[in-house]
Amino acid sequence: MLILNHDYRPMSICTVKKAVILLFLGKAELIEAHDSKVVRSVSSSMPFPSIVRLSLYVRVPIKKIILSRKNIIRRDRNSCQYCGKSNVPLTVDHVVPKARGGDDTWENLVTACVKCNNKKGDRTPEESNMQLRTKPVRPNHVMFIRHFVGKVDDRWKPYLYM
Repeated sequence: MLILNHDYRPMSICTVKKAVILLFLGKAELIEAHDSKVVRSVSSSMPFPSIVRLSLYVRVPIKKIILSRKNIIRRDRNSCQYCGKSNVPLTVDHVVPKARGGDDTWENLVTACVKCNNKKGDRTPEESNMQLRTKPVRPNHVMFIRHFVGKVDDRWKPYLYM
């Protein structure tokens, strides 16, 4: 279930149990429900939630995603950023090599298969005649919500800026 803040910004995802508890306690309101599913108790029933919005605004500090090998691979969707292969072992490559002043930043690190990483070597993509499939950027938490869920419910797309 997708949880939206009071201003309709996506906050996180949760279990159906947590969403039902938030609804039951009046801390959230139902925005979207699954059409044919219902949550039942002995004495009542309610629509099966898909999206809930918190009743009060919760100030959330800016979520910084830690720069790590795992998160770089997750951002690049488990595929080489030069050839696009995803069924091979991946490494982390510096777009601008460290020997030439390249830093360990989101904008300078990409995933690459061993073959492409060796082919590129200690050169820039232009010098090695290789092109990046996507420009590396700092991810936000919404990007990781999409990845964590896998297949995104169509009802969520307007709230996840898709």
